[in-house]
Amino acid sequence: MMTLPKVAKIRQKFQTESINDIPGAIVEQFLHVHADEKIKPGMEIAITVGSRGIANIPLIVKSVADEIKKRGASPFIIPAMGSHGGATAEGQIEVLEGLGVTEESTGCEIRSSMDVVEVGKTSDGIPVYIDKNAYQADGIIVMGRVKPHTDFKNKVESGVLKMASIGMGKHKQALALHTHGIKGISEMMPEVGKVAIANSNTLFGIAIVENAHEETAIIAAIEKDRVEERERELLKEAFALMPSLPVENMDILVVDEIGKNYSGTGMDTNIIGRIRVLGVEEPQKPSIKYVIASNLSEASHGNALGIGLADLTTKRLFEKIDYQAMNENVITSTFLARASIPIILDNDQEALKAALRANWGVSPEKARIARIPNTLHIGELYVSEAIFNELKDKENIEVLEDLHEMKFDEKGYFLPM
Repeated sequence: MMTLPKVAKIRQKFQTESINDIPGAIVEQFLHVHADEKIKPGMEIAITVGSRGIANIPLIVKSVADEIKKRGASPFIIPAMGSHGGATAEGQIEVLEGLGVTEESTGCEIRSSMDVVEVGKTSDGIPVYIDKNAYQADGIIVMGRVKPHTDFKNKVESGVLKMASIGMGKHKQALALHTHGIKGISEMMPEVGKVAIANSNTLFGIAIVENAHEETAIIAAIEKDRVEERERELLKEAFALMPSLPVENMDILVVDEIGKNYSGTGMDTNIIGRIRVLGVEEPQKPSIKYVIASNLSEASHGNALGIGLADLTTKRLFEKIDYQAMNENVITSTFLARASIPIILDNDQEALKAALRANWGVSPEKARIARIPNTLHIGELYVSEAIFNELKDKENIEVLEDLHEMKFDEKGYFLPM
């Protein structure tokens, strides 16, 4: 019988600053972009909200909506998430609800539709689309989180321009860009976003940046003609604040939950060091031999995109997959490998044993193993003895639980973190 290594629970300490008063920060940012001159009584204002798990997003949206109401206008939310939610209006409302963004929590109506209006073309001839409800509004506030993208590296990655393009342009825009593969989103997407902003009633953008603890670090309202310039600056700040696993070389990484609420790719490629997109070079670090995906978040509504980034998974996760939702998303993106189903084991214990069996030349007790709840929350994690001995005396590491045997439930799954 295989002996499993002991594990310890640790906490990484990141250098962080966060915003304590989110409503106050929104008030200040509205003044920064002279919102009084842009928002007039009686106007209907669309606010874009995407499918990502952004910290404090219900409060941020409510605070934006409150500032609109203060000026006598009526806010409403449009889901801005390309083909997510199964590329249906109902599915996209479900995705928002999974993030806590509801009409009750934000105090404003949600208008979900997959109908779009063509508003122009890029210099490459790419048609540019905008959600019909947003296009018909008197004003649009394009809101998005600025962060390193999971598919490519460039001066503009995930952020306001991406929300203005693939977000507001819905399934039709996603198809138009993803048809060009990685070039579509890395090189063409920013121009699509700029055309969408220029040829619509966009008032300004709101960029959100998070720190390494997934707390709101920056909220920046941006004049519409400065979005690209400011986004480049904020991306550098996002890179500086980004967390990482405490070691670069691992034999096995166990991810308790994958899901769209943690990353657009189910698992953040920047954290696990895997991209798996044709023509894109794989990161050199971190280097992980085997990734185990244990479960799928409820907020993903069966969309297990990113499962293809793992080497092993469990029967529990496999049985939760909604193939229509996942396939719609992955076929739209054209990054098919990310929906490939890895080897399926009965539970976490069996998946771990299989990975250890394939960990050539390394005895189980010396295996370098880490276990995280998901790729968005990596502050607290379990590490095996080999890694623990390397980290335990470091200043930025706090020991929460000393070395002990791995704990599984009666079905062979890890006990919750």
